[in-house]
Amino acid sequence: MIARIWRGRTATAANAGVYSRHVTGTVFPSLKGLAGHRAAWLLRREVDGQTEFLAMTLWESRQAIEAFAGRDIAKAIVEPEARAVLSEFDDFANHYEVVFTLSS
Repeated sequence: MIARIWRGRTATAANAGVYSRHVTGTVFPSLKGLAGHRAAWLLRREVDGQTEFLAMTLWESRQAIEAFAGRDIAKAIVEPEARAVLSEFDDFANHYEVVFTLSS
């Protein structure tokens, strides 16, 4: 398994709500139809007066990520709806091999 991690920030509470609804209502549901997609999380915290989001998706393989992100899996996919409300965001995604999980 591979975890794909990306970060973005919004400058206003209203934009944070818009972004969160877009990701959880549009982006993450669209991933369910991709072979090899296993899970998605959206984390948030307040930092320096902004709302920071960390998106983490879990994939079966590099090939599964390529089906979503293209051949250069390090390039972030940031849709126009997200760009419109984010004050800053990473233009890259980091990938980590999952070596251990524990769930209750």
